[in-house]
Amino acid sequence: MNPPTAAHDPASHDTGPENAGERLDVTVVICAYTLDRWDLLERSVASVLAQKRPPCELLVCIDHNAELAERARASFSDPDAALPVRVLENRYGGRLGSARTTALEAASGELIAFLDDDAAAEPDWLERLVAPLGDPSVVAVGGAPHPDYGAPRPSWFPLQYDWVFGCIYQGLPTSAAPVRHLIGAAMAARRADLLAIGGFHSDNHDDMDMCHRLVAHTPGGSVLFEPAAVVNHHVPANRLTWSYFWRRCFLVNRGKAEAFHEMGEAGNLVAEREFARRLLTKGIMDELRQLTSGDLGAAGRLGALMAGLALAGAGYTVGTAEIRLRERRGATPLQSPGSQSPSS
Repeated sequence: MNPPTAAHDPASHDTGPENAGERLDVTVVICAYTLDRWDLLERSVASVLAQKRPPCELLVCIDHNAELAERARASFSDPDAALPVRVLENRYGGRLGSARTTALEAASGELIAFLDDDAAAEPDWLERLVAPLGDPSVVAVGGAPHPDYGAPRPSWFPLQYDWVFGCIYQGLPTSAAPVRHLIGAAMAARRADLLAIGGFHSDNHDDMDMCHRLVAHTPGGSVLFEPAAVVNHHVPANRLTWSYFWRRCFLVNRGKAEAFHEMGEAGNLVAEREFARRLLTKGIMDELRQLTSGDLGAAGRLGALMAGLALAGAGYTVGTAEIRLRERRGATPLQSPGSQSPSS
């Protein structure tokens, strides 16, 4: 997951039922990889089946876990169901990105909506998510994953860093507006466009990679954040810890160096620079005001804001250095999941 940032001043978009995006067939894709989240997967599937605007099909793609695939087929594959549910297995050697590519290649819908296996969609999620895709200039739309906490939220955890566990965060637009990146837990795009860019080329940054490549593929195209398309994204207790926070800040941005390197001219750091600028101005000033008004938790949040920013910069620097060292040694670049051949 990568923090999306507004591309320019928020502008309202028509997302009403009359939008042409409502008339296109939609395939919903849920990817899963572990039995440890079975209850959450069942909740996610049930939320899709309860949509006011039903998709034409639901694909559950299992990522290299035969036991999970067998259980999913036994539980979800019902030929007599009103909404077809197909259980697939990842055909490629990668992880999430290649699982999504597997489902993309098998889908029949003109639009593809992705939902995480630990996220439950509100009944109007799909209706609101796909409506803007009736506008040819909109190449992808992202919904709003709201945190569903498995433990009390720590007072030191800054709202600006909720992207760490794949949720909306402070600084995103409050109405439909263009952004640079989407949150992968809930997003949609046209199947033809996704196939044209070769599917998903990254496992750890598939949402960010998709957005950059789609915009590069469609000059003048925009990526839209739709906060009214709500899903409830589970946040387990172990993600509300300092250890998880600092590791994510460092490792996500270390991986971004490789992701941008693979994107070539499609990649840019505009979103990251805008995010850092907001933290160094509004974010810090807001916490200082809270601190002076007596909120002692603001001291922890202020420290976390600065630490997260430093860790992100360090991670990107390390990732860039690793790429340069690899190229200097003449090593073969890491193969992107989107370019792998199907596994046997």
